[in-house]
Amino acid sequence: MRTYRLVIACPDRVGIVAKVSNFLASYNGWITEASHHSDSQSGWFFMRHEIRADTLPFGIEAFREAFAPIAEAFSMVWRITDTDQKKRVVLMASRESHCLADLLHRWHSNELDCDIPCVISNHNDLRSMVEWHGIPFFHVPVDPKDKQPAFAEVSRLVKEHTADVVVLARYMQILPPDLCQEYAQQVINIHHSFLPSFVGAKPYHQASLRGVKLIGATCHYVTEELDAGPIIEQDVVRVSHSDSIDDMVRFGRDVEKMVLARGLRYHLEDRVLVHGNKTVVFN
Repeated sequence: MRTYRLVIACPDRVGIVAKVSNFLASYNGWITEASHHSDSQSGWFFMRHEIRADTLPFGIEAFREAFAPIAEAFSMVWRITDTDQKKRVVLMASRESHCLADLLHRWHSNELDCDIPCVISNHNDLRSMVEWHGIPFFHVPVDPKDKQPAFAEVSRLVKEHTADVVVLARYMQILPPDLCQEYAQQVINIHHSFLPSFVGAKPYHQASLRGVKLIGATCHYVTEELDAGPIIEQDVVRVSHSDSIDDMVRFGRDVEKMVLARGLRYHLEDRVLVHGNKTVVFN
């Protein structure tokens, strides 16, 4: 069923829900899902509504025009999306295949409602797997001595394929600050650690040395600060003193796949609202 997703964040006050609900009711809008959250610390209110598109007398552009005065009156940061317009997801990976393979399988099985126009990698190892799915594969090697040309090509490819979101499915390169700024809240990363613990490289090695009993994975938006962007989703698995680093890596891969898939799904379904460096996720 085709729906519109109305997502709102604004300073909290009395009457927000009533105003939005009355607006939708006045046009016979049928709400199929409604989520609200009032954050007492920040004083902000967050809302997500799904509305049956076939119950409204107008399309999405007319919706934007009709709703704009309400948004202005309540100082709303808002968006309305159409489920008929699939988001375009560019995937990026290096040599490890587990996260990329999982996302490709979910897309191939129609579990992820999106288009994947291409995959970009700094190695050629995963080409055959990607092309088996009928998806273009672009090899963009990164010279450690001069990374700028590679990232200029990455930026060109992302623009050429009109990506709505870029997913770093174990892409083992740090994006430059200009790319992070240009695609703020549009680049999703999976980090193989329960952040903020064990940032950077080899977190399983760090976890083993620390003797932790839980390891995990974190799906987050990419910012200029390494592994410090707004967190979308996390999960953990229990380990013990008898588990080797290889065991931790093996356990961790399963968690990484699940966390990244859930985080991407929440983003595709407009369930994530970012406020500062925190998120509200209506899951």
